Amino acid sequence: MSDDVTRWLPTQYDSLAGLQREFEQYQIRAFPVRGANFFALELNGEAGELANLEKKAWKNLEVSPERFADEAADVFIALLNYANARKIDLAEAVRKKMAVIDQKRRDGSHG
Repeated sequence: MSDDVTRWLPTQYDSLAGLQREFEQYQIRAFPVRGANFFALELNGEAGELANLEKKAWKNLEVSPERFADEAADVFIALLNYANARKIDLAEAVRKKMAVIDQKRRDGSHG
């Protein structure tokens, strides 16, 4: 069953898949000895840095939009590198997860 919100689910997963392939080609050449465990740790470190910026903003301290953008980019890059190291088709995984999230939303369950 579909509703007005479901029709807004993302559909451009091929763009993410293409970007992931490009990152993989770079990653193979630039970081050939770094495995999934390294990239998982990197991802968590970068997410922590982004969280620290949000904590500062929550405390009403000034944080420039550029710093948020820089840390968000670091998180995204680390996620792509991790997915590549684990041979995860991120586009397919996100597509499947969005379908699950939307179904839960329509069912009224939260998770």
